[in-house]
Amino acid sequence: MSSHYIRPIGPLPPGMGKAAAGEAIFVGRGETGFCAAELIERRDGVISREVVTAQELAARTEPEIAELRALLATARGDIAGLTLDRTRIMGIVNVTPDSFSDGGQFFDTEKAIAHGLQLAAEGAEILDIGGESTRPGAAPTTPEEECDRVLPVIEGLKRRTTARLSIDTRNSLVMRRAIEAGVHLVNDVSALAHDPLSLEVVARSGLPVVLMHMLGDDPRTMQAAPTYDDVVLDVTDYLAGRIAVCEAAGIPRERIIVDPGIGFGKTINHNLELLRSLSILHGLGTAVLLGASRKSFIANLMKRLTGADPQTRLAGSLAAVLNGVAQGVQIVRVHDVAETRQAIAVATGR
Repeated sequence: MSSHYIRPIGPLPPGMGKAAAGEAIFVGRGETGFCAAELIERRDGVISREVVTAQELAARTEPEIAELRALLATARGDIAGLTLDRTRIMGIVNVTPDSFSDGGQFFDTEKAIAHGLQLAAEGAEILDIGGESTRPGAAPTTPEEECDRVLPVIEGLKRRTTARLSIDTRNSLVMRRAIEAGVHLVNDVSALAHDPLSLEVVARSGLPVVLMHMLGDDPRTMQAAPTYDDVVLDVTDYLAGRIAVCEAAGIPRERIIVDPGIGFGKTINHNLELLRSLSILHGLGTAVLLGASRKSFIANLMKRLTGADPQTRLAGSLAAVLNGVAQGVQIVRVHDVAETRQAIAVATGR
């Protein structure tokens, strides 16, 4: 059995993509161009790699390569009414007492609403509202308690901002009630695998959904010696499998966004390998979301204690964002919206 992958490499500077038409590899949003690609094949556990130019890639006739080229080039549809011609910012609104970065800071409904409004004012076009911490080691929250936390915040923000609202949950009851309250997007860290009813809920809603990779299904144990054959290919294969499950359940590919799940069952090196290879995910034919904001691997990379203040990780968070932007990521999920918006504007000129 063999699997094939295309990882676009050598991103062109902003504005040069269209000028290089015919000499570049383009991904979904149309303006992100690459001058070459790494062709990867995994056959019976053996991985082979070959670097080719854009012209050489275009000349390849193998059916597997042609299919991947088509998925790379497929225009990405709007997500909740937002075009994906540039990187969109998703601001994080944690309505929890125990999230790794700001747990308890916005646990009060009015404080959470005020925080969401502030993030929107700073440039967040999507607000991701979550009522259950899924940080490493976190204990589960009941769906009923989760609803009690997030629904008043959704309702308050719905009345006071035009930003798109996303529900960050792995429970179908919370999804359903948040959809009824008017959210525009579902974000599930389990890729709709945790709750067997979630596929039907999302399919019926017609809303876009974020499918994230997490090793296992329990945040309490996901960081216990995570291992992969090849983390980049394993994560890509997992997400491809979940996309197939979603399509079979009636969720079309154009409504799907994939997230490699930085920090969810990964070592420092796993996270860095994924960040270096984000562009491989464009071969899935979906939008790509990156969520690396304030993650502990940033502190650990600098030889700090895991418990170092997450709010001191801004520089590393921005570096991850700009790396993602250069690789064509369409959505970045962040805590520090104003700083992220400024960094993206300087890097891209828009």
